[in-house]
Amino acid sequence: MGQAQLRLFSPADEAGCYHDTARQGFFSLLMATGEGSGKKQDSYRLSQMPVVLSMLDHSRDTWLSQAEFIKPNRRVVNLARIGLLFADLDTYREPWAQGRSPEQLAAAVMFRCYDEGVPPPSILVFSGRGVQAKWLLDGTLPRQALPRWNACQRYLIDRLAGLGADPAAKDASRVLRLVNTVNSKSGEVCRVIHVELGPDGEPIRYNFEYLAEALLPVARWDIEADRKARADRRQFKLLPGGQTGNLRTLNGRQLAWDRLEDLRTLAALRGGVAEGERMQHLFWRLNFLLLSGATHTGQMYHEAAALARELDPRWNYRSAELMTLYAKAKAHEAGEKVEFGGKQFAPLYTPKNDTLISLFHITDDEQRKLRTLISRDMAAERHSEREKARRRAAGAVDRASYLEAASAKQAQALALKAQGLSVRAIAAQMGISKTAAGRYIAEPGECPKSMRITNGEAYARRVAPAFE
Repeated sequence: MGQAQLRLFSPADEAGCYHDTARQGFFSLLMATGEGSGKKQDSYRLSQMPVVLSMLDHSRDTWLSQAEFIKPNRRVVNLARIGLLFADLDTYREPWAQGRSPEQLAAAVMFRCYDEGVPPPSILVFSGRGVQAKWLLDGTLPRQALPRWNACQRYLIDRLAGLGADPAAKDASRVLRLVNTVNSKSGEVCRVIHVELGPDGEPIRYNFEYLAEALLPVARWDIEADRKARADRRQFKLLPGGQTGNLRTLNGRQLAWDRLEDLRTLAALRGGVAEGERMQHLFWRLNFLLLSGATHTGQMYHEAAALARELDPRWNYRSAELMTLYAKAKAHEAGEKVEFGGKQFAPLYTPKNDTLISLFHITDDEQRKLRTLISRDMAAERHSEREKARRRAAGAVDRASYLEAASAKQAQALALKAQGLSVRAIAAQMGISKTAAGRYIAEPGECPKSMRITNGEAYARRVAPAFE
């Protein structure tokens, strides 16, 4: 795309690549107040975006949320959906980038992506000092997919570290500089400097599964196949930091996120949380949020405030009660592990389902509406239902349906016999064996029906008469 065309990218055009004003939800703007280093944040409905962006003072530093939210703040616990991957590249910190024009920086980014095996970004935005790289998705990811999105973000940032990728700017609640606004640190205007076009002539969009396969060290099916059982915990020992394996890490993060969602669902099912149970809910929700990797200690208390407002907007909780959790989260971020019965675990709390079910008094009816907080009996029930569904999908039928089909075949065989056809002719016309045809036309007195299911036929088994 030529430079003249790139200059036509307005704030609404660029934002419209990953935001949809027809959707329900909110976006956020962070703006410099003009008073020292002060900033102000406001959130608006997506439907208001064109009007809001058209009324901005472009001479002030302005940042736009990349994701969409269910409430008017950009905490990750309020995430609704996200439609892109991104990397904030602080190229101005890199010696190789000194003196290069924005267009030369764009060329360097594209070459590095090719060299690292990373698909080319859909859009590159010059932020006034660095480059914002964005990979547009062909749809949006719901909040349930956040752990996998986070995993892709982490590996994307790692791959682009040589370009100055900011490791602190990879979370879903991130804001990035808005196109056509001034970066006061450099006096430069933020603008689009490269667009990778797809076959339709629009910025290229990627299937998320394709990007995940390109970025993650293992495929999704390998991750799901590596589910390991937890051992009984008997001894504790703090171990030095170190990264856990990629498979186990992603599984644990997904489980933690699903548990957070289950606790929110539980509160909704109960019509809210009673006054004496609010801190318990807040503590465990925040614990699982930290375990999921969706936030970090620097944002922990902000996320806690959002979760507390969700529990009760009027509740003034005591943040001091979360200090122990904060300390454990810091140890978790440092890579420390707890050794228990010969196994290693995160310093944050990883209770068994039975513990949480007992702690929150979760009933069987409530469990049926939850994703992960279920008892062994409920898990067995769901496994049985999945197996039934799998067998049905493979072509199997239930006993009643099978016997009904067998009875229909027997009726057909008897009708053909009444027409004077031989057993061989009946078998040929029905496409079954002569043995099966003989069983179908056996006289009821000679062969009382005791139907059973075989690999492909239901037939009457000969039994002895009850009386001589």
